[in-house]
Amino acid sequence: MSDKKPNCCTEYKTKDRTPDDVKKLLNRLNRIEGQIRGIKTMVENKAYCTDILMQSSAALSALNSFNRELLSDHIKSCVADGIREGRDEVIDELTDIMRRLM
Repeated sequence: MSDKKPNCCTEYKTKDRTPDDVKKLLNRLNRIEGQIRGIKTMVENKAYCTDILMQSSAALSALNSFNRELLSDHIKSCVADGIREGRDEVIDELTDIMRRLM
């Protein structure tokens, strides 16, 4: 694998997901997007600070939950498959992403 940074969307790694998995992930993201739009509206409507903070906290919690679900799937599929195939670099990739998420 090259250390070169991708400069086009075609140079990024991809993962095949089932239509059901894609639907579940997109549904979660759509809910999070709705929460963010709601927070924006609250700011525009001059809502009280603590009310906005509570909604922001809920959106952050939903995004963290999304990340945990995606990370779990990544470990069970991409990382496990990579290890079985002898590609130890997937372990470095996993520890790097976990470090960034924490």
